[in-house]
Amino acid sequence: MSIERGYYHCPRCKTGHCPADAAFALTGGELTAGAAELVGLATATESFAKAAEVLLPRMSGLRLAESTVERTAEAIGGEVGRTLEAKVPFDEARPWAWHKDAEGKTCAYVSIDLTGVRKQGPKGAAAEGEMIAVGMVYNPIPEARDRWATSSRRRRPPWQARYVTSLEGQEAVAEPLRHVAARVGLSAAQRWIAVCDGGSGLESLLRSHFGRIDAVILDFFHASEHLADFAKVWCAGDAEAKAAHAAWSHRLKHEGGAAMLAWLEGLDLAANSRARGAWEEVVTYFRNQHHRMDYPAYLAKGWQIGSGPVESACKLVINSRMNGAGMRWGHQGADAMGHLRALYLSESTLWTSFWANRRKAG
Repeated sequence: MSIERGYYHCPRCKTGHCPADAAFALTGGELTAGAAELVGLATATESFAKAAEVLLPRMSGLRLAESTVERTAEAIGGEVGRTLEAKVPFDEARPWAWHKDAEGKTCAYVSIDLTGVRKQGPKGAAAEGEMIAVGMVYNPIPEARDRWATSSRRRRPPWQARYVTSLEGQEAVAEPLRHVAARVGLSAAQRWIAVCDGGSGLESLLRSHFGRIDAVILDFFHASEHLADFAKVWCAGDAEAKAAHAAWSHRLKHEGGAAMLAWLEGLDLAANSRARGAWEEVVTYFRNQHHRMDYPAYLAKGWQIGSGPVESACKLVINSRMNGAGMRWGHQGADAMGHLRALYLSESTLWTSFWANRRKAG
């Protein structure tokens, strides 16, 4: 589509401009705001090559070089990251309707985890990968309410989550996560709960940024995996180890980490000296983490005890787009695409508001 517009020139200052360019958002770079959003959308879902060669031409007739698509996407992602770091809001603050636990208290959940991205070395060679942090605030549907909706064929409440990422480590996502959580009414929730793995320093990090937090829960399945590893050494064969692991996990869930630690410490190693190394490892783990393993109390209150949501977030936000076959990333590009993916996969209102604000600013 060709558009004619007026050009105005000032003979005194020797400069000119086209007023209509601003109305059509043609003043901010080589792409219009609408075209940039299409590039962002296409690259958030597919590789740069597929976005340039397939998605953009089919969606809009827009034909761009792969390098232009890549450059534009990473610039947008970098902009998202800087906006989050500056705590500039994308949208109006709208508190979520936080679900209630078994005691009738509304609960907000936060979590942080790490996942890997492959790195590109000199001359395109593979290099040692980097870890990217993924943080999320979410409003999980209580299990009882989910079962009720399914059995009564009622509409399930929507899944609500917002994500932030950073290639600069977990510390770098903690404060942006707090800001994003505040936008959805974190302060209105009566209880703040974190569920995460046993990463070094993670509990302290969460407590320092979410000072009102009620509990930092160790993911039950991480703890159970440590028991599985010990069972393989303690027991005589695979069948016995599998049965022992099931029994120990049941005990852990229904009696808690302190009771499990006491049982482990009371084991007689004289008849199984080869297991001493594994025993020392699992006992050390439980000594360090048992204060986050009060699973009977958590379950009685109807709280989540699994970090499945944030592990799924790592796969959804990062791995499914950025760890495809043959994909390698530079540091800056990976960080930018992480921000773009997090924006795209958070509530749809966040994506819409970001682009509306960007057009106004342009």
